[in-house]
Amino acid sequence: MARFLDTRKCAAELSDLIKDTGSDLTLVSPYLQFSKDFKELLSYRNSKGARTTLIFREPKLNSDDLSQLGALRSITLRFHEDLHAKCYLNGAKMIITSMNLYQFSMDHNKEMGVLIAKSDASDRQLYEDAYKEVQYIYETSKPFPGSVQGEAVRQGAGAARNIWKKGTGYCIRTGIEIPFDVDKPFSAEAFRKWNEYGDPEYPEKYCHFSGELSNGETSFDKPILKKNWKKAQEIYGI
Repeated sequence: MARFLDTRKCAAELSDLIKDTGSDLTLVSPYLQFSKDFKELLSYRNSKGARTTLIFREPKLNSDDLSQLGALRSITLRFHEDLHAKCYLNGAKMIITSMNLYQFSMDHNKEMGVLIAKSDASDRQLYEDAYKEVQYIYETSKPFPGSVQGEAVRQGAGAARNIWKKGTGYCIRTGIEIPFDVDKPFSAEAFRKWNEYGDPEYPEKYCHFSGELSNGETSFDKPILKKNWKKAQEIYGI
């Protein structure tokens, strides 16, 4: 059952979500302003190859901090000019709260929220409904110009090719970088989980070639998005 969180518990649960490097993390908050500890947590996730997506409306960061954050390979920065929702989630848990990713809010404001566990049968539908809305927000947001992804969009396809590295693939379940191999499109840990059932058509989350979200259009049998298949064939001769 969903659990109520006060200000202190919201901050503690959010910290636990970020520390969990075994699952993709999505942070949705209109405002960003990070403490030193918070930036260290995000850098730690990046060092482990754990993917983090930040969707926001206005960054309250200085230019150096923002550039440093945007340069982290495993972190995606996106913005949505109409964003007002605050929601933080990984593959197991979700926090819907009044708290922004804003240090003043965590230290001074009176906040509240609810913690939703996907593993709890009574929470599962709530989690799925909220997850779909987060996906919609992601898909209607835009790459932030200061990020690696944003620079590729701003500078055009040539920049995207400079960022892309030949031989690099992405786990179709977790999105982390792995060697490109259409016959082995999972990380070792993700393969162990997939192999429990071994369904070659089970919908996965990412494109093995580009690392972008696939919205269930990839699988073990089809690890590359259809729109990227021709380019993958040209580069790898598959």
